[in-house]
Amino acid sequence: MPDPDKGKVVFYWMRFADLRITDNRALHKASEQAQKDGIPLAVLFVLSPEDYFAHDRSSRRIDFVLRNLKLLQEAFSKLHIPLYVITHKPRRTLAERVVESIKEYGCRHLYANLEHEVDELRRDIRMWQLGERHGIQVNLFHDKCIVEPGVVLTKQARGYTIFTPYWRNWVDTLNANLGKYIEKCPVPLPNNESIRRDKKLSFLFQTPVPGSINGFELSDNDAANMKEFWPAGEATAIQVLDRFLKTKSRSSQLGAVDPLSPGAQDGANHSRIHKYHQSRDQMDRDTTSRLSVYLSAGVISVRECVRQTMQLTGSKKVDGNRSAGVGRWIQELAWRDFYTGILVHYPRVSMGRPYLEKYSRVVWENHQAPQDTTGVHEHHDSENFKKWKEGMTGVPIVDAAMRCLNKMGWVHNRARMIVAMYLTKDLMIDWRLGERYFMQTLIDGDLASNNGGWQWSASTGVDPCPYFRIFNPHSQSLKADPTGEFIRYWVPELRKLHGPEIHDPSASTVDKLGYPRKVIEHSAARDRALRRFKNPGEA
Repeated sequence: MPDPDKGKVVFYWMRFADLRITDNRALHKASEQAQKDGIPLAVLFVLSPEDYFAHDRSSRRIDFVLRNLKLLQEAFSKLHIPLYVITHKPRRTLAERVVESIKEYGCRHLYANLEHEVDELRRDIRMWQLGERHGIQVNLFHDKCIVEPGVVLTKQARGYTIFTPYWRNWVDTLNANLGKYIEKCPVPLPNNESIRRDKKLSFLFQTPVPGSINGFELSDNDAANMKEFWPAGEATAIQVLDRFLKTKSRSSQLGAVDPLSPGAQDGANHSRIHKYHQSRDQMDRDTTSRLSVYLSAGVISVRECVRQTMQLTGSKKVDGNRSAGVGRWIQELAWRDFYTGILVHYPRVSMGRPYLEKYSRVVWENHQAPQDTTGVHEHHDSENFKKWKEGMTGVPIVDAAMRCLNKMGWVHNRARMIVAMYLTKDLMIDWRLGERYFMQTLIDGDLASNNGGWQWSASTGVDPCPYFRIFNPHSQSLKADPTGEFIRYWVPELRKLHGPEIHDPSASTVDKLGYPRKVIEHSAARDRALRRFKNPGEA
């Protein structure tokens, strides 16, 4: 819409996944507008519990958001910028509430970063319509991805569904225009201190960030754990990245510990990122970055991650060599873009539908109808699903991974693949149940990446693991946890076992140690999965 009157204040609407001041596109543009018009900048954050229920947001993720908001409110206050926090129900009228709230303060320009989920896109379309009606210009920016959806397309101008050609095009596109895609945005300029004396705007400084949200409270013990394992703040996220780039992996960091605990050793060419192509699937050390929590909440800019790798190597281009540590890690960042693009180009995947509709008739032991995947609902778990969730399947690597997930709200990506494949192929339980449990348990739950990973494991998604390629949990355990340290840490019943036995203990051994027997033998489970996928609809 044409430029409206400048109004009395510019608002930046901070969303669920852009919890930072540094290198934030919409915030930067909002600050520019405020400086141009000579009026103050204010920040709005809307807590929407109904959205969190509908999207299966975990209490841990909500707690992480609130902890970061408290730090952000303090940081903004030093710039004389208010962070105005409101809570709204019901979710369907959220756009109306935002317009009503900012209009009250004389806002004519609203800035925000895009969210790519279907419900959020519909909300923003509604925001634009309401803005036009009320004389408020709504400005939306791409900030989540390195290269936003709709840019990297096939020759037929369609979204890629196979990652490898997407990756090649993505690297070429990025390197052809680095300034556009990874340039760092300036931080917002401070408001004049007089805003604190303004009769109306001064109120915006007085809205506290709540300690919790009804229905998403954590136990005292879990809250303390999350604070230790995943400390909040932009400064923390930068330190976590720096550790990954410059220090060696440690077996002492394989479990539930502070990511910045003392004792890290500088690695030079042996740092975690330089060894990433060789050790990324190893679960008995901290071989990965553990940045997913900070990236999913936008506490650190993904562009900053790319810039730091270029600074580390002294390169003027983004490394696309998958045979080297840096290039392989950059590829993992590209996977985030790829799966976000899938959400945009093929939105049915966010509605409980498989991308490959031919597998929609596969017979599951715990079937979950697509129409039941959103909203508040009743669901009765089978015994095997309960055992999977609790880490009591009798398969050590699966149980170790699930116990890690339950304790930390996070688990290594290779572990996620192993437990997802086990649930969908060995137990033949509907992938949608696993997808939901992850979202309700993870502190880094992201719809696009989580759905993409689950559909890959279930052989129903884009670029899937073929249905006939089924992980053997025993061989996966030997590869991912060769020392057995990960299993011993998370499954203390087996801590006295060493060598091959810890990966596949006998029935007599587990009986002695008080560990459960396997709920199913892999060979029989594999045959069942092959039969059902080959002939969808048959049991």
